[in-house]
Amino acid sequence: MTALSGSVAATWPSSPTHRRWLDDEARRLLAFGAAAARPAADGGAAYLDDDGRPDASRGVQTWITARTVHSFALGHLLGVPGCAPVADAALAGLTGVLRDEEHGGWFHAVASSGEPDRGAGKSAYDHAFVMLAGASATIAGRPGGPGLLAAATQTYLDKFWDEETGRPVDTWDHTFTTVDGYRGLNAMMHSVEAMLTVASAVEAGQGAAWVDRAARAVSFVVDMAAAHAGRLPEHFGPDWEPALDLNADRPGDQFKPYGATPGHGLEWARLLLHLEAMRPADRLVETAVTLFDRAVADAWAADGADGFVYTTDWSGAPVVRTRMHWVVTEGIAAAAALYARTGQDRFADWYATWWDYAERRLIDRVRGSWRHELDPDNRPAATVWPGKPDIYHALQATLVPRLPLAPMLPAALRDGSLR
Repeated sequence: MTALSGSVAATWPSSPTHRRWLDDEARRLLAFGAAAARPAADGGAAYLDDDGRPDASRGVQTWITARTVHSFALGHLLGVPGCAPVADAALAGLTGVLRDEEHGGWFHAVASSGEPDRGAGKSAYDHAFVMLAGASATIAGRPGGPGLLAAATQTYLDKFWDEETGRPVDTWDHTFTTVDGYRGLNAMMHSVEAMLTVASAVEAGQGAAWVDRAARAVSFVVDMAAAHAGRLPEHFGPDWEPALDLNADRPGDQFKPYGATPGHGLEWARLLLHLEAMRPADRLVETAVTLFDRAVADAWAADGADGFVYTTDWSGAPVVRTRMHWVVTEGIAAAAALYARTGQDRFADWYATWWDYAERRLIDRVRGSWRHELDPDNRPAATVWPGKPDIYHALQATLVPRLPLAPMLPAALRDGSLR
């Protein structure tokens, strides 16, 4: 499928009817995700199965818990009743069972037995989401939000932010004694999202410093996009030299897949536009367009069927042809952001095309939420992401088209900017 006709599609982002549809979808997602909240005695958020039931076998995971705080803080800011208790329950997990009181920071997960996962170490990916949760909870006025934000930002600055390079390190052992040599763009991407959100949750002077950090990290991404024809390397060594062949022998790795990840190109495109709206700079819009166009050219219907392939090699050929729901949500959000920034109808065309695809293939009107993974023939699959873990990506896709590019989503909702 190609993009829809611009004569009609360009009206979607400003259509009151479409915006009502987005609002309905946001509320539907929040209703599904509310089941993640664990009892207040333990707190945290559960990993959800295909029917929205907590999967106890997966324990409590920090990244899912933090994304639940963020999502339901957004729901509370939207004025949706019932969201605040879910945000608070998830936040209690971050201040309680998931917090490492001995060594600091947050465990990656705690098993259903109550035993922390010490083997996974302490990751910038997890801690970026804890920062995001603290910022969103603070902006939403949730009790415990400011304390979580203060602890998360201090831990991030002490352990993960490398002031010399202007980029984060990736993973420590659980005692914060030894840092791994791997560096990753995924952790950096979510760090940038968190930093830009933190900027609106702290005092103005501190906020400017967080935007500075985000801008330094983004400058590296801009250079990488230029050096690699818009296909961003994901994996690096300790000197930040790209490790282009990492995991070539297991290309479907859950967190470190081989090759380029077009969905991350789309996600970075949107983040560059958020940053540019906060602090205009050369090359940000140009690079956002480059990343978007490369992702579409390489990954959309690359094997003849609609949908984005998950990964490609460095020539743009598909590697993992599975379709992930989060890639479509980030495509939708990037297209909305680029249309808002440039006014070019082609971005509205893709925006409408991908919402149509989501409705046909991904949005589950029977069991709820979105199917998180499809096979190359667009049939439900569970090779990388079984179940429907959380609503973070899909919920944001319903909000980005209705909010300005700056400030980030929680602060824009707080400021009454929803359209």
